[in-house]
Amino acid sequence: MTVLLAQISDLHLDGSERATRRAERVMDHLRALPHPVDAVLVTGDIADHGEEAEYEEAARILAAPFPVLTLPGNHDVRETYRKALLGEAPDHAPVNRLHHIAGTAVLMCDSSIPGRDEGRLDVATLGWLDTTLAGLPRDTPALVAFHHPPVGLHHPLLDSIRLEQPGHLAGLLEAHPQVVAVLTGHAHTAAASTFAGRPLIVGPAVTWTLRTPWEGDDLADRDQPPGIAFHVLDDDRRLTTHYRVVL
Repeated sequence: MTVLLAQISDLHLDGSERATRRAERVMDHLRALPHPVDAVLVTGDIADHGEEAEYEEAARILAAPFPVLTLPGNHDVRETYRKALLGEAPDHAPVNRLHHIAGTAVLMCDSSIPGRDEGRLDVATLGWLDTTLAGLPRDTPALVAFHHPPVGLHHPLLDSIRLEQPGHLAGLLEAHPQVVAVLTGHAHTAAASTFAGRPLIVGPAVTWTLRTPWEGDDLADRDQPPGIAFHVLDDDRRLTTHYRVVL
């Protein structure tokens, strides 16, 4: 069965009219599609300061008639994320979730390190990934999503705060061939690469777009419209991604 997923990332909701308006435009666009997506993946930095009011706003904006799957980024705070966005008791443990979407397993993982900008999949999260993937039927395709890209994307600032110790994840994925792709955010730029022999797809940001070194010295291009990645996973387990902007 072909699966259609939308990925958005890095909303950085901070109570400002600009951030709210951009996130609302993206979700309005997704809700108005003539063919609805099977789910939306939000790959981190949902709140800018990790405050409860920011997650309450996120819950309102992200409400939709289709599943909306979220994971934390380095700007998110686990305790308030759980309480105000997930409706759970506050807890500082990593937020890892398995979702079954149209016959596909989507593993939303927490690569955040509290108080730091770089990321890491800690021992608990790697153990959860290994156990969860091992428990899936062998014919179930799986997507693994987290915030921090595990490879360099050729920007000095971004590459200094990427995922640490990616070799641990690469080794784990070698044991689980049902993982067809890795999806991340954090970079504020749409990008495609490879990791552990799989496609690595980096979702564009809602809030602003990263300028690469060959585009100029200013870090943030705030005039670019917010972006969406549409992922199509077909019967051959081939992932095709289409990038769109929302004007």
